Amino acid sequence: MTFNPLAEKGIPLDRQIRNWRELDVTPVDPDDTDPYTKCRIITMNGIEVEAALFSHHFNRICTDREVKEQLARTRYIEQQQQKAVNWLLPGTASVLETTISYEQVAVDLTGWVARNEPDPYLRQAYEFGVLEDFDHLYRYANLYEMIEHRKAEKIVDQLTEVMPGRPTTVEHRDPVDNLRNPYDRSTTAPISKLHALTLVASEQQTMNFYMTTGNMYMEPIARQLYQEIGLIEEEHVTHYESLMDPGETWWERLVIHEYNECYLYYSFFQQESDPKVKTVWELHLNMELEHLRIAAELMRRHDRREPEEVVGRELPQALTFEPNKAFLRELLATQMDLTTLGAGYVREQHERFQRMQEQIHGGEKAPTERVIDMHREKFGEDYRIETEGKHPDPRLRQEAGTR
Repeated sequence: MTFNPLAEKGIPLDRQIRNWRELDVTPVDPDDTDPYTKCRIITMNGIEVEAALFSHHFNRICTDREVKEQLARTRYIEQQQQKAVNWLLPGTASVLETTISYEQVAVDLTGWVARNEPDPYLRQAYEFGVLEDFDHLYRYANLYEMIEHRKAEKIVDQLTEVMPGRPTTVEHRDPVDNLRNPYDRSTTAPISKLHALTLVASEQQTMNFYMTTGNMYMEPIARQLYQEIGLIEEEHVTHYESLMDPGETWWERLVIHEYNECYLYYSFFQQESDPKVKTVWELHLNMELEHLRIAAELMRRHDRREPEEVVGRELPQALTFEPNKAFLRELLATQMDLTTLGAGYVREQHERFQRMQEQIHGGEKAPTERVIDMHREKFGEDYRIETEGKHPDPRLRQEAGTR
């Protein structure tokens, strides 16, 4: 039996406010929890942050007092949801440990979306982005062992490989070359809209996390590494958000946001292994069903359209956190040398790309390269987790200095 969130009843909005005891969730155990449980928590935190920010932006341009009141009521609940979700992460985890989980999210969330995206142009955008997040994971894993003397395998648990992707140093592009062509809202599949919004929210939260935590380290190389990768996350947000049709109405966007939350909470409820976290996903799903009902009514009233025209009549295949090793190795072997030019992709280093490289690096070695040099100097080699044999692209092993 298919699940249609537009036909389901949720918890009435006036019964959704939780007290302090109810919001005081028990955090997961950083050592014994399934790494993908932490990935689901990080993903839903980003989704809830995006929901609140979108509602604030809508409020700022809305002149209808009744709509503003409805947005304010729902937004308060979204903020409570964000607190409950984000507070599931353990306070005993360091910023860098959480960062490695953030990059595991970026790799395996984007990898799954790319494998399941029906639109070839959108799929290429996701394939391009995931190779860069893959490299970020490798750089942070080396930093982690160097300054905290622990290995990233304890965090990612062999589910995600750790090795060089597209080198971060070449990811710095002219800002205009991060703009992609948008999908057509009238013809694109509903799942494509959900994919784009999910990755925008996830990358936006990663960008914000690095912007606000990267200065918390005393070690110069750590501060510099967060600066560099944080700038690439800015590029990724631009890259993904430009895929969304700017012609979507605010009512349309509101429905897509609420529907996407239902989709993800439903997906994660289906696969969650931690009983306490699973209860949170179920509760929030039932809250979001009511938020979606309210958004659908606003769309009917103000846009004179049915929400099914935008999101369809049933949830698509559940989004799943799972290893993407073979998929990523194929991309490493075939798309390593891609860069962007305008809204497309090229293999040659064009004039704008070269100019940006000269400006950003200034003839010096980038932090993402120096952190590997420092790790090799300290340990004799770089840190990586290769569970499927040798790296598929021998050029990378040479560039990464593997002996």
